[in-house]
Amino acid sequence: MTTTKTADVEGTLEQIYALAGAGADIVRCTCNDQGAAEGLARIVPRSPVPIVADIHFHVEMALAALDAGVQGLRLNPGNLRKPEEIKLVASEARDRGVPIRIGVNAGSLHPEIYERFGGATPEALVESARLELAYFEEVDFSDVKISVKASSVATMIAAYRLASETFDHPLHLGVTEAGPLPGGLLKGTAGIATLLAEGIGDTLRYSLTADPVEEARAGRQLLEALGLRERKGLDLIACPSCGRAEVDVIKVATEAQAALSELNLPIQVAVMGCVVNGPGEARHADLGIAAGKKRGHLFIQGQIVRVVPEDEMVAALVEEAKKIAAEGVAARLAARDVSAEAEAAADRALLLDDRGGDANHDTERIEKIRLRTQH
Repeated sequence: MTTTKTADVEGTLEQIYALAGAGADIVRCTCNDQGAAEGLARIVPRSPVPIVADIHFHVEMALAALDAGVQGLRLNPGNLRKPEEIKLVASEARDRGVPIRIGVNAGSLHPEIYERFGGATPEALVESARLELAYFEEVDFSDVKISVKASSVATMIAAYRLASETFDHPLHLGVTEAGPLPGGLLKGTAGIATLLAEGIGDTLRYSLTADPVEEARAGRQLLEALGLRERKGLDLIACPSCGRAEVDVIKVATEAQAALSELNLPIQVAVMGCVVNGPGEARHADLGIAAGKKRGHLFIQGQIVRVVPEDEMVAALVEEAKKIAAEGVAARLAARDVSAEAEAAADRALLLDDRGGDANHDTERIEKIRLRTQH
């Protein structure tokens, strides 16, 4: 959802484009006064994604948003309460073919429902949506999506589970008022991911006290992580580090994340702290590097292609990522250093050997092991 004043057409469009670039498929804008409604009329034709108008208290604003050509409405049943007004908006939306989201919020339940259920319980949230839906059905309107959001993750999950059993309509997921990062991100992910993993939910929003681009980015990354959306950018995986790590994994991973993100490539890259298990554990990655004794093993889909000095690990990842993008994985595997696997095997053997030794002794042993692995 945009945070700009909707009457500020250029500022709002700038944010809409940023949200779309971060992965948002739909953007919601507030329509709280006449200036906002007039702004929507100019925003909708220029927007790269469908625009949903957010309506709270004024039926006039819902009608004005429809006149502005929005592709959807969000009505809060706790704020727009008069049945005749609700049915009027539904009738107008029906005639224009515009869907409506019944946006129930635990913080704005109708007082009667709140009292009857003893608070903002999952049952109370679902009942609020059911009553609103009944008004829509009276005017033969069924192009509806439903949300039953709460700031409590446990309440939100229970409410959506109940809603999925109660309604035959799409569900929009969210933990409302989740707060700033990082806590808000954790709350949103806990609720949304739990439900998506259960097959519940059709659209989602992270409600963060942050730049809304962070919301869109979080949503995209969650869907990619769950395999529900094709990856469009970098997916960097890294081991959490341990006593076996031969480098500062956190530092290398952070530097790699920053450098590779600038390339904007749909690639999975692994940064592993140990050459003993690293390439095998991350063999599914398009590209990766594992640290040995002052050296890094660069691998593509689990196959070692080059051994580089420790201080060149990040640069090697960036260079290889560009080449993979330009030439493809098969070509890069064909161009690999044929001696790299032997060098990597020697490094692994050295790390597994508990005899230790000085630097000269280690160098001699590595060369012996490398020669042995080649024959």
